[in-house]
Amino acid sequence: MLKLELMDEDKIQARRRQQDEDATAKRATILGLRYLDTREIEDSFPLARNMMNVQDMYKGFLAPLQSGDPEVGAPWRVMITSQTPSSLTQYLLKTYNDRGENIEFFLISNSAWRKIMNRYDPPREIIYDDIEIAGEGDSETLAAVSQTLSSVATDKIFDFLIDQADKLGASDIHIENQRHAIRVRMRVDGALHPVAELSRDRYRIIIGELSSRAGVSSASSDPQSGHMQKDITRDGASYILNLRIETVPTMYGMDAVMRLFNFDESLLQLDNLGIVGEQRNEINEIISHPRGMVLMVGPTGSGKSTTLYSMINALNTTDRKILTLEDPIEYAISGITQIPIDTNGGSNFADGLRSVLRLDPDIVMVGEIRDKDTARTAIQASITGHLVLSSFHANSTSAAFSRMIDLIGTNPIFSSAIRLVIAQRLVRKLDENKQEYQPDEATRIWVQTVLKGVNSDYLPQDIQGDFKLWQAVPTVENPFGYKGRTVIMEQMVVDENIQAFLRGDIEDIHAEIIENQARKNGMLTLLQQGVLAALRGETTLDEINRVI
Repeated sequence: MLKLELMDEDKIQARRRQQDEDATAKRATILGLRYLDTREIEDSFPLARNMMNVQDMYKGFLAPLQSGDPEVGAPWRVMITSQTPSSLTQYLLKTYNDRGENIEFFLISNSAWRKIMNRYDPPREIIYDDIEIAGEGDSETLAAVSQTLSSVATDKIFDFLIDQADKLGASDIHIENQRHAIRVRMRVDGALHPVAELSRDRYRIIIGELSSRAGVSSASSDPQSGHMQKDITRDGASYILNLRIETVPTMYGMDAVMRLFNFDESLLQLDNLGIVGEQRNEINEIISHPRGMVLMVGPTGSGKSTTLYSMINALNTTDRKILTLEDPIEYAISGITQIPIDTNGGSNFADGLRSVLRLDPDIVMVGEIRDKDTARTAIQASITGHLVLSSFHANSTSAAFSRMIDLIGTNPIFSSAIRLVIAQRLVRKLDENKQEYQPDEATRIWVQTVLKGVNSDYLPQDIQGDFKLWQAVPTVENPFGYKGRTVIMEQMVVDENIQAFLRGDIEDIHAEIIENQARKNGMLTLLQQGVLAALRGETTLDEINRVI
């Protein structure tokens, strides 16, 4: 569709140019001038640099074509337009004749003159300062970025904002209406940072571009969702940046959040997620089976989709048929069939899943289980010879398992369907300037309490001794002391003891009882996994407490 629209636009521009040339040819006949169609030469003919200056060309709406050579009697040749004053042509004719030289005029279209002037006077590329993230209380950086955004050309500010967000590695751009200004914030490594405050004139430009490109209405009184793509070229490499757009009307106008997906299929690998050894082995073992269900749970922005896509990539071989149902499709992966489900337009995952099961897939990914019908259909698919991967909104694996039982009810047939539940969060990683320290007594006791009962093989340090932790060290280059994010996973392998809850063998079913059973089976909770990551020096306890 996009290619077709571009072709149509090219045809429109070509038609407009032809109309301009036809009108100019008729005008030349009426004026008794020689008409010149420059379309074949305007990008390539040698520029006559020594004949007149650029200011005179703009002032007189003309341009030199060829320098004369008095020694051989070759005339000077000048291209004029319908806007060139006749007094100027008479002046040039007299001046050259008085010098004993000839000058010839050719009438060209206004379109041709603008293209030729772009060669004589190419538009200067303005390099704007890169956006910097302000540290807490850093009003100077905030003011400087605001000033930069205010100076960016009107037709470039929207693209500049997206390009800078991508350059910073931001996952979201938040554009928020306030009483006297528009606040721009970006989420970098999971933390939201103020970037700038804009005048309302700039806001209208950004929202206007957003509405046009993402297919949302700036006048709507309802929340809207949209999608757009932007080509990014950086350091000689080009790639497509996908953006998911969410808007909502507020007291002072329409707020927008743009989620950035810098898609690189080669990066969607389980090896790149930093999953620790035992957990990675559990995932490999479960997804190697031809049937069953794997559930990913966690809040928005916890990396569920990336983990699911990485699993899909690991399973993507020529002897398997893989189908996905997504709302919307976040990453396009070669070799699999991806089906968009427009839930806003009346479609639903349950109907889509029933339809695709007729296509005999080996593996199905359902973007999200949101209702009872989808849950039951997905589980039925998982016990009839399909591997089903899906996401589910819950805070922990035990809460997800409890909610799933609420949706589908206790059922012995379903007890063997769910094989693995993963809850995950993304936490910021410390950069190389991290600094170790000895925790105080209260922190030591808290760490020991959290990790009580954890197998010593999992402990990177002896927590009964003088263990150490690390803290972020802000620098000029990195005012927060963190760089990148790593995944923290809680994995519940559904064995016979956990299946008993689905079979109905246990009457009192709630998340705490399920978690206690899973921990007896060896599961480490999100908090425990987070504290272990802090003991390994990957992150800080402050970050673990902020996220988990």
